[in-house]
Amino acid sequence: MTGNSTSSTTPTAPRYLYLARHAEATPDESGLTEAGRRQAALLGERLRDVPLDAIHHGPLPRAAETARLVAERAGQVVRPQLSEAAGDFVPYEPVREDFPEGVNADRYLAFVAQFTEQERKQGPELAAQAVELFTGPAEGDTVRRELVVTHNFLAAWFVREALDAPASRWLGLNLANAALTVIRYAPGRPATVLVLNDQTHLPAELRWTGFPQDEHI
Repeated sequence: MTGNSTSSTTPTAPRYLYLARHAEATPDESGLTEAGRRQAALLGERLRDVPLDAIHHGPLPRAAETARLVAERAGQVVRPQLSEAAGDFVPYEPVREDFPEGVNADRYLAFVAQFTEQERKQGPELAAQAVELFTGPAEGDTVRRELVVTHNFLAAWFVREALDAPASRWLGLNLANAALTVIRYAPGRPATVLVLNDQTHLPAELRWTGFPQDEHI
C-alpha cells in the first residue's frame, strides 16, 4: 500500500509524482558539471507548463543545485524544499533468497555491503518516510503535482513500489541524470507509471549520463 493512508470518509484526489534523478555531478559530488547545469535547465523547461504544488530535494549539493536550476528555468512559483527523505540511501538491504535463479546474487549483495551498517539501517526508515510523504492519492479534492529531485536509489524504490515489485527489485533499475519519471496515484486505483526515464528534453550529447556505456541506447 503506497503513501498517505486516509479513512474512507476523507476525500482524496489524484497525485502526480514527478521524479528526477539529479543532473550530472562533478567527480567530488560538490555540485554539478557544466553539462549537469544544462541538463537541469532543460528539465526545468520541460516542466514549465506543469503547475507544481511543491518541489522537494535531498540534502546533498548535487540534488539541491538541480532543484534550484529546475525551479528557476521552469518559472515555478513554489520554491524548492529540503527533505531528508528525498536523500541518497539504501532503501532495502536484500538477502540471498531475494534473488531468483539465474541472477548473480553475489554481485548485488557485495554492492550493498559496501555501505556502512548505519547507512543500511537508516535507509529503510527514510524510504518508508519518503513513501508516506510523496506517494498515494492527495488529501482533499484537488489534484496535486509534486517534483522530487533525488538520487537513483530512491527513484528506483518509488518505481518498484508503484509496480508492487519485490523489495529487492530497486537494484538493477537505473535512471539517467535529469531524466523524468512520472507516477500517478489515483483514488481507488493502482499506481500508474506514466513516464519512465524519459530524456526527450535532452539533446543526444546530454543523455544517458550516469549509465555505463554499454547500457546506452
